[in-house]
Amino acid sequence: MATRPTLKPLALILSVLFLGGLAAGNYFVFQQAPFGSCTLGPSPVLMGADLSQPACLNYIYYFIGAPLAVGLLLLLILPRLVTTGTALQQAKPTPASTETKKSAPPPTPAKPPPDAAVQLLALFQREGRLVDFLREDIQPYDDAQIGAAVRTIHQTCRQVLVEHLTLEPILSGQEGDEVTVPKDFDPSAIRLTGNVSGEPPFRGALRHAGWRASRVKLPDQPRGQDPKIVAPAEVEIP
Repeated sequence: MATRPTLKPLALILSVLFLGGLAAGNYFVFQQAPFGSCTLGPSPVLMGADLSQPACLNYIYYFIGAPLAVGLLLLLILPRLVTTGTALQQAKPTPASTETKKSAPPPTPAKPPPDAAVQLLALFQREGRLVDFLREDIQPYDDAQIGAAVRTIHQTCRQVLVEHLTLEPILSGQEGDEVTVPKDFDPSAIRLTGNVSGEPPFRGALRHAGWRASRVKLPDQPRGQDPKIVAPAEVEIP
């Protein structure tokens, strides 16, 4: 795209000063006659000026030298004070680009694949038979029988949880402590119950600190294995 060169404000100021100085000098020479009088005679040279007079030579030197000196100064100074439109665009970003940078949303964290939930459930099933326990009807059993089974399932499933997940509480404090819910709280991380009215921040009693998974470490599945298999069927061959 073609761009037009433009002058910086300083270049315009210097040009006005030089030309103003030249005009002031011309006015002074014409009005004050500092070199003396120069008689115009019938000589055809230089509009009839008699070059034999020293004053006339001085006037000629001035009217030739002064504009030449001003022109040379402008030629030396002005090229350094010229900018192109492209350079200006690179040096000063447009408000639109600045607005875009400020309003750019933060990157969305990558969501874990849905197969990860099935894989974690498979680990609970493999180590503690958790799926079997949850699917079984425990109503016919008494509390003593259930308690003995739960102790074993709790121990093995807790080991899976510690090995593959790092959990941290969302809010610090003990249950029953008074906490403050900030104005910009995340509704997916903090659930409000009870008499909720008005605008945050809110003050209330902590009923559960919540859990956030800060680390998930699942083993790689063998190639070719169906990721939706929680537990394979077992067949004993006699």
